[in-house]
Amino acid sequence: MKRRHFMGSLMAGGALGGIAATGSTTAAPAQASAGNDRAYMVGLLQKMADPVLSNMARGELHKNFALELSPTWDGRDPKVAYLECFGRLVAGLAPWLALPDDDTPEGRIRSRLRQQALQSYVHAVDPKSPDYLAWRGHGQALVDSAYFTNALMRAPKALWEPLDATTKGRIVAEIKGLRRIEPPYINWMLFAAMNEAFLLSVGEEADPMRTNVAVRKINEWYVGDGWIKDGETFHFDYYNAYVMQPMLLEILEVLERHQAPFWNGKPAELRAQALKRMQRYCEHLERFISPSGSYPPIGRSLTYRTAAFQPLALLAWRKQLPASLPEGQVRAALQAVHQAVWSAPSNFTKDGYLTIGFVGHQPALGDWYSNNGSMYIASESFLALGQPATDSYWTSPAQDWTQKKAFAGQVFKKDYPVDY
Repeated sequence: MKRRHFMGSLMAGGALGGIAATGSTTAAPAQASAGNDRAYMVGLLQKMADPVLSNMARGELHKNFALELSPTWDGRDPKVAYLECFGRLVAGLAPWLALPDDDTPEGRIRSRLRQQALQSYVHAVDPKSPDYLAWRGHGQALVDSAYFTNALMRAPKALWEPLDATTKGRIVAEIKGLRRIEPPYINWMLFAAMNEAFLLSVGEEADPMRTNVAVRKINEWYVGDGWIKDGETFHFDYYNAYVMQPMLLEILEVLERHQAPFWNGKPAELRAQALKRMQRYCEHLERFISPSGSYPPIGRSLTYRTAAFQPLALLAWRKQLPASLPEGQVRAALQAVHQAVWSAPSNFTKDGYLTIGFVGHQPALGDWYSNNGSMYIASESFLALGQPATDSYWTSPAQDWTQKKAFAGQVFKKDYPVDY
């Protein structure tokens, strides 16, 4: 998300994937192999989430999360990092947390983390809590509020409905208060629109200008073959994955579901079009993955690591992958990506928090808006965990992905542009 200056009691579980369910983050997750892909992914996501949620559930995230700022930090209040950290993390966690409880080791871990996430939401909007987040300062709050609300939209029964009335009211008030921030004509428009979509989804009055103008501008910026510009200029980076494509689709779904006003437009048709374009973009993302799981280190916000593959993970969770991308192929490709990126121990501090970097700790790669809280958007690449272990995504035989086929001299499908 490109930044600009603006005024304005917990349940214990068992161990899984090499990670102790008590909150320990010192062990590495089990290495992926045939049959334990899911255990690897759950262990890695738990490693990422444990320090954040265990502390914030106690109101101690501000106390114990030592901040790391980019060497080119622009001087804004570093407290924005805590909203970035929690909001981005929970957006990726939400589908998994929404799975029903069970007595498996994974289920016990999931139940504990869900309870911690709920208590974290309480602290996030309680002005008397040490972990009350920075809603009313820098305009950066608009960005990360959208991930905060997106999580509630992705898992309403697990994360929104169980909240007490006071907390719900405080969340609504903070989100409405962010209308003070005028988003620039870049990806920020989708953050404003996501918040309004959330309000609409929970029965609150939403501002159609902040949703509809965003939808129209994003569609104006479509350049073809599944790619969207970020504003008036095309950037060859992963912002289509971080923001543009997933948020547009999820916003349109809410507008369609609630029959929201949209002048001379048909949200159902726009949603169907957005899905097709996102499926095409996913075909490109899959082809970026090398035989070893590496992928092009291009563009701004590269330190968001595996968040670059949010669209593939999102459509895998939603059972909407294009026919050209079988589930076993996508799972194997994403497994290779996660192994390639997360194998470096210095991705995490000794206390278990994420560091700034791409593969390991590489602070010089940080942008002027980067802090270690920003890095938790990487959780978005774990969305497929929202499908249970029995789902075909996890049980289908692994298949070679496109580049792995190509460089092994196997038959693979050629690629051609689309006109939708």
